[in-house]
Amino acid sequence: MTIDVGRYGIWRGQWGLSPEFAVEAEALGYGAIWIGGSPAGDLALAESMLDATERIVIATGIVNMWKTPAEEAAASYHRIAAKHPDRFLLGVGIGHPEHTSTYRSPYATMVDYLDELDEAEVPVAGRALAALGPKALRLAADRTAGAHPYLTSPEHTREAREILGEGVLLAPEQKVVLDTDGERARAIGRPVVDQPYLHLVNYRSNLLRLGWSEADLDDGGSDALVDALVAHGDAETVAGRLTAHLDEGADHVCVQVLTAEGADPLPALRELSTALGLR
Repeated sequence: MTIDVGRYGIWRGQWGLSPEFAVEAEALGYGAIWIGGSPAGDLALAESMLDATERIVIATGIVNMWKTPAEEAAASYHRIAAKHPDRFLLGVGIGHPEHTSTYRSPYATMVDYLDELDEAEVPVAGRALAALGPKALRLAADRTAGAHPYLTSPEHTREAREILGEGVLLAPEQKVVLDTDGERARAIGRPVVDQPYLHLVNYRSNLLRLGWSEADLDDGGSDALVDALVAHGDAETVAGRLTAHLDEGADHVCVQVLTAEGADPLPALRELSTALGLR
């Protein structure tokens, strides 16, 4: 791997990101920011955050293959990588087939898209693939720098590492709530897990494959499922849950801080930075 994302990064929807946020994240010691929410193909937000910082890596989590043509993503990649060498990682993925009117095989779409990135000379080391199931994980290992699984647990990370093998980036996303009150934390985490993810085939299939039952996935998700997908507690407890991904084979953990509506995530990210020993 030529792009060093560090051990811990921040996953946040594009609507909550800015150059100012990137400056703060870099000062807190995080290695990367992952732009969620299917950012626009021009990737202007990624470029602006890189322009404002000195070392932090910006990654997309993810550019949606249904939404952004590979040619457009490649052009943006080359523009940004030329300006900021070794600091931009193009994460791509299939998104949600339920949200597109032009449906075709998700796996075939991923293969074709990666073929087009090859033709556009986007290097394997400069791209990652959103992957949950075994076929997608193997494709990530074969055709990209690594896999970026979303809505995961350390148990999934262990299985993903077995499939990927060594030397392939594994960068799972983990949702967290810094609150020691379990009911309050679940009240924040459950809606994010439930809508839309527990209603999407690929995420449900992955959770069922991991041993969760249909009952666990219905009606907003069981407490046990929500607790597995949204780590909660004080900063030290949550840091331990993040480290568990590394213990199971992850190279990097993408931390998505969930808060009460409208609350600033930076206080929690500051606490976690200290608990994780990033500064």
